[in-house]
Amino acid sequence: MSEPKARVWKKIVCFYALTMLFSSVCSAFVLHAGKMDAGNLLYVTGAMWSPGLAALATKKLFKESIRDLQWRWGDARYAWLGYLIPIGYALPVYLITWITGLGGFNMSILPKVAADFGWQNFSPSLTLVLFVLVTATLGMVGKLSRALGEEIGWRGFLVPELAKVVGFPGIGLISGLMWAFYHFPVLLFANYNAGAPAWYSATCFTISVVSDSFIMAWLTLRARSLWPAAILHASHNLFIQSILTPLTKDTGPTKFIIDEFGIGLVITVTIGAIIAWRSSVLWRPH
Repeated sequence: MSEPKARVWKKIVCFYALTMLFSSVCSAFVLHAGKMDAGNLLYVTGAMWSPGLAALATKKLFKESIRDLQWRWGDARYAWLGYLIPIGYALPVYLITWITGLGGFNMSILPKVAADFGWQNFSPSLTLVLFVLVTATLGMVGKLSRALGEEIGWRGFLVPELAKVVGFPGIGLISGLMWAFYHFPVLLFANYNAGAPAWYSATCFTISVVSDSFIMAWLTLRARSLWPAAILHASHNLFIQSILTPLTKDTGPTKFIIDEFGIGLVITVTIGAIIAWRSSVLWRPH
């Protein structure tokens, strides 16, 4: 027997209200400090775990088991896709930026990297290679620990619930807009942007996040697991925030091109979303 649509929408509304309520506490501390890394990232960690906590609370309020969430690991190929897809849509943007001079390759960070990692006696080339390899592997631990908090909510709870009442385009669009708006307080009023005007950053960020939501919904529904989306989320943050952007020097137009707030990812992630949409299973309301 299918679940009444009205009940599903009530759960979705409840989940989002709790997410915004929980995240507002940590976001308030970030806004007061004016920077994302305040509190050694503990405020950000709390905000990122708000959707997960909201999902668990919603399940409890509606007397449903948290076992219903998409906990299973599923086919490992989707986990690998989750790791590799962000490289596929981010790296071309940065390569074009470096090659065309829209941004420079930032070798100046290597002395600091060498000092931080204890590689002072290594050559710049070896330091660069080791930095990328170590960050791209061990760096996933910290990134995944925070991304998982969001994905228990967005993809573990929200996507399967939306799949009960709307088709695949609706799943991607609704979950994407909800995910984007959740970021707006720190995007508009803290330093969660690349320095471009707020309207430009918010527009590019929203389009990229909605597009990414199509890809992540596709992974979740195909794998029947929240883990590929959590890995994609962690990989996205890792490669863009911790590797590619730090290795890019601003030459003027750079902030309008790179990172989560530039036109580059708008183009490449939207292409990925179209591919996911075209190859998606035709999900219909139950």
